[in-house]
Amino acid sequence: MPNGIIGKKLGITQRFGEDGSVIPLTVVRAGPCVVVQRKTKERDGYDAIQVGLVEPGRKVRANKPRQGHFQKASVAPVRVLREFRLEPDEDLKVGESVKVSMFAPAERVNVSGVSKGKGFAGVVKRHHFRGGRATHGSMFHRAPGSIGASSYPSRVLPGMRAAGHMGQERITVKNLQVVEVSEEENLLLLRGAVPGANGCYLEIVKSSHNSKDRNKS
Repeated sequence: MPNGIIGKKLGITQRFGEDGSVIPLTVVRAGPCVVVQRKTKERDGYDAIQVGLVEPGRKVRANKPRQGHFQKASVAPVRVLREFRLEPDEDLKVGESVKVSMFAPAERVNVSGVSKGKGFAGVVKRHHFRGGRATHGSMFHRAPGSIGASSYPSRVLPGMRAAGHMGQERITVKNLQVVEVSEEENLLLLRGAVPGANGCYLEIVKSSHNSKDRNKS
């Protein structure tokens, strides 16, 4: 099996543990996915598969290049395509399904997605600047302060933290715990928060910590 699957964030919820503690959960619809392309080390330089997320009830209109890509694999067009690594000794053919059953409770996963866009933001909100004093007419409440020397180098150095577009970046949250797997409804319940708003697409990949935990046990 591949090391990952495509998912869609549905929302957040919670449940109570046996000790009465509250466990925050994110509900993700993971798959089903279909293998659209198989990449090999001999032809492409690495072993991987390209999978597409099958969304029931959603009709996808593909342009001619994409139509040819899907016709070659003999699969229906899908909107979202992602690529996941595959072990060289594993044989997963084009047209086969990748389902949420590849995960198990207590397993660790890395979740990648695009964070929420916050628009234009100042330095206090964007970079957590402390700001200036708010008394004695300072007029320096939320200003950035100095951004460089005057005589040398007489310019703003690259990477200077300043106001600007906040959010809408690719974020990866590592080592989230799988709490529950529902094969009938293709659902994953993950402990903690994942990037993005409800309805955004995610990539759920098995963490390397799983093998470390097995070695310890």
